[in-house]
Amino acid sequence: MPTYLQQRLQQVKNSPVAKTLVSLQCGIEKEGLRVGVSGRVSHKDHPKSLGSSLTHGSITTDYSEALLEYITPVFQSPVAALDFMQELHSFSASQLHDIGEYVWPASMPCYLDGEEDIRIANFGSSNTGKLKHTYRVGLAWRYGKIMQSIAGLHFNFSPQDNFWPAYQQLLSDEQSLCDFQSSQYFGLIRNFRRHSWVLLYLFGASPALDASFVNGRDIDLEQGPDGCLVGPYATSLRMSDLGYNNKVQSVLNLCFNDLDNYAKSLEHAISTPLSKYENLGVKVDGEYRQLNANLLQIENEYYSDIRPKRVTRPGQKPVHALKEGGVEYVEVRNIDLNPFLPLGIDAQQSQFINAFLTWCLFSQSPVISDQECEVIGINQAVVVRQGRKPGLMLQTCGGEKSLQSLGLDIITNLRLVADVMPEKQHVLAAISTMEARLKDASLTPSAQVLAAMEQGNLSHHQLSFELAQKHQAYHLQQSLSLQRRQELSKQVSESIANQERIEAEQTEPFDDFLAAYLAQ
Repeated sequence: MPTYLQQRLQQVKNSPVAKTLVSLQCGIEKEGLRVGVSGRVSHKDHPKSLGSSLTHGSITTDYSEALLEYITPVFQSPVAALDFMQELHSFSASQLHDIGEYVWPASMPCYLDGEEDIRIANFGSSNTGKLKHTYRVGLAWRYGKIMQSIAGLHFNFSPQDNFWPAYQQLLSDEQSLCDFQSSQYFGLIRNFRRHSWVLLYLFGASPALDASFVNGRDIDLEQGPDGCLVGPYATSLRMSDLGYNNKVQSVLNLCFNDLDNYAKSLEHAISTPLSKYENLGVKVDGEYRQLNANLLQIENEYYSDIRPKRVTRPGQKPVHALKEGGVEYVEVRNIDLNPFLPLGIDAQQSQFINAFLTWCLFSQSPVISDQECEVIGINQAVVVRQGRKPGLMLQTCGGEKSLQSLGLDIITNLRLVADVMPEKQHVLAAISTMEARLKDASLTPSAQVLAAMEQGNLSHHQLSFELAQKHQAYHLQQSLSLQRRQELSKQVSESIANQERIEAEQTEPFDDFLAAYLAQ
């Protein structure tokens, strides 16, 4: 008897929905620390030759002044997004080369000489810029600056707009199109949460870190070359309790079962004070320490490995945008930078993620119970620390099963999904590559990082800096047409002019601006 997935895919193939799947929309966001010729984090301002970090649409900063973020527009294929990302890197490499800087290729940072080694990003004197800066000041007070120096990669996914009405008609669904689309995205999100451990295994690339990151804390890692720390079977320490896993936020227990409950949970978090943060103070001696003393200052503070998203209007809060217009796309946030790849990701990985998310969309997706939510958390914690351990067992609601057998079951399903996807042969090739990693853990990026460190007797810092220099040389060699270089240069000058215009227009006192923003 055909499975639910087989039946659904057959329905799709035999309906107008199939024609809407000729392409899937994707965008990529990639972070990377600027470092100097010694491999130490840069203390310099964001280079003016890269434009304004406040207003440039493609090159900005994340938490710190040194943490670059490259952002592609939405494209109809991963290859097109990666081509654009390459152009951004080639352009910026020439600017960074002129000032003796490189982009750190690893998710876990270089050597850091304490909190003072990290400059919080500055976005200028406008109220919008001050809001962004003050939010980051709040993160420093709440979690420390060092955790915020971690870098990652975000993958944005959505079917084309014409997919949704065709798919709704296929399912004979009678909700509004907006509600149908949001409910389907939340079904995708639930399945992603159930199975995202496989992405941590396949793409985790942070099994080691510089000892300065933990500053003497007992964190159950082994000594590696030159005093760095390694997890022998770890896949992604970035996604472990050492990285973006926050104990304070664990009390939120945000519900991902539907948009209404998700929005209510977020609104509660951004409007409910926490005594720990009240004790910090909001504005002390005339200086802001945080935007407010609530559990979350704003929605972006909540860390999740996947987010429902909608493009916001200027000044609009993300949760209000979601409530007003529904979910527009999902943002996958659990992807490490692969330090061996010049862009941190390649076409095969992107094709696989596309297939994985399409499978999450078309698969049956029951509501996640509290018990299953606990299982999901346990599996993630085990995989990030022990994912390559031979014979590793994971929890399921039906008992323990091996990571390898569960992973190979996913591979079988992805091969079915590939039949309705664009660029089918490329997708199948990507699936085969990842199947090999499930059968042989030494092929995973995390294993390759440790192997390269051992082979060269290199610390995490030394290996990463070698790769930073190698990647910059690669980016400088990639051809960038004169026309494209001029277009990117024009974006730089326009972004600087736009920041100056905003600073001239926003004359309201920041206290009033902030109060109005928070009162929305």
